[in-house]
Amino acid sequence: MVFRDKLENGIRVIGETMEHYRSVSMGVWVDAGSVCENGQEAGASHFIEHMLFKGTHRRTAAQIAAEMDAIGGNLNAFTAKECTCFYAKVLDEHLPRAADMLSDLVRNSKFDEADIEREKGVVCEEILMTEDSPEDVAHETLCALLYENAPLAKPILGTQESVRAFTRDTLMDYMTKHYVPGNIVISCAGHFERAALMDTLNRHFLGGSVGAHGARKVSTLAGGRRFRAVRKDIEQVHLCLGFPGFALDEDEQYTLFVLNNALGGSMSSRLFQSIREARGLAYSVYSYPSSYTDTGYFALYAGTGEGTAEQVTALILEELEKLRRGGLTEEEFIRSKEQLKGSYMLGQESTSARNSAIGKMELLCGRVYSEEEIMQRIERITMEDVQAILPKVLDANAMCVAAVGRVEGLEAKLQSMLER
Repeated sequence: MVFRDKLENGIRVIGETMEHYRSVSMGVWVDAGSVCENGQEAGASHFIEHMLFKGTHRRTAAQIAAEMDAIGGNLNAFTAKECTCFYAKVLDEHLPRAADMLSDLVRNSKFDEADIEREKGVVCEEILMTEDSPEDVAHETLCALLYENAPLAKPILGTQESVRAFTRDTLMDYMTKHYVPGNIVISCAGHFERAALMDTLNRHFLGGSVGAHGARKVSTLAGGRRFRAVRKDIEQVHLCLGFPGFALDEDEQYTLFVLNNALGGSMSSRLFQSIREARGLAYSVYSYPSSYTDTGYFALYAGTGEGTAEQVTALILEELEKLRRGGLTEEEFIRSKEQLKGSYMLGQESTSARNSAIGKMELLCGRVYSEEEIMQRIERITMEDVQAILPKVLDANAMCVAAVGRVEGLEAKLQSMLER
């Protein structure tokens, strides 16, 4: 059962008790991601996520790792474009320890000057690692094309220049602005008692002024067709095509999930069967929707050889045109809808998954759907609903394309194909 509550200092709490489990997962969600950053802050959300594991006033970095290992738990974090999350998964008896450690990280980290300088090197290597992954570059380039100068176009990691320029004051000012109770949600899913949880959280997260819940910077799709080539001396050409999608809490998002499963989101999908299975032109080919608070997009990806990039692009465009003209078959629709129901339910069979689902939705949307409500939303989807979203989702006039690899001889051909 899902419940909402508040700590004495205003931090929102969302919890779900799962009495037949022995584990419990907890997350501290902060309304701070790359969309919140100004110029000199580029990458600050992600850098702070790293720094919070470098030692607090009570624990060294080594003690943080050893203490969680000693109870067989897992402690980690991630930064996304719209939020940062610190999370732990432990046996139910160790829930107070998990709360203590998470609060210590978020509220008492030292930000030692030497650690900051050392971590700059680590994060810059992470940026280089991403730049050495052409698939990642293709996805990031597509997002930048779709949103151009909007906040969602910014990379989560920042740039080497922005990271190298960070000072302790820059980072602490950013934390002071964003890491306030009004910007934080604590989520918890698993085997626990509500009263005991609230008592534990009030003790460990005590203090701090509520702070204003910061207004999010809104991003909208730039609109229009755009093509961008990133030249890299690699063996494959990595193609990403992007179209308009739906925001995180729009009903059409679930309809798009059904369309995605049929087009490129599964091994039985059209793209997988046509490009990989029937012709052997790619190892990796798929589609996916990305949803944010106010917007979303739908992307298709394929990695293929330089000599077959033109053919693969033509095949993708052909499948898109078939969908525009004829929509899904009844067999595809039924299979995709059942796949969506099954993958959703199987994905919820862990305290980690439920903790992540309820925490993210509470932070970004201010509401949480039960499993029953989600299943009802899926069940309501009809073939007519899928047909209705096709003009928006597969709008050729709003298509953005990123190509990464040896594209010098291909660029004009690809651009010409995409503009037909």
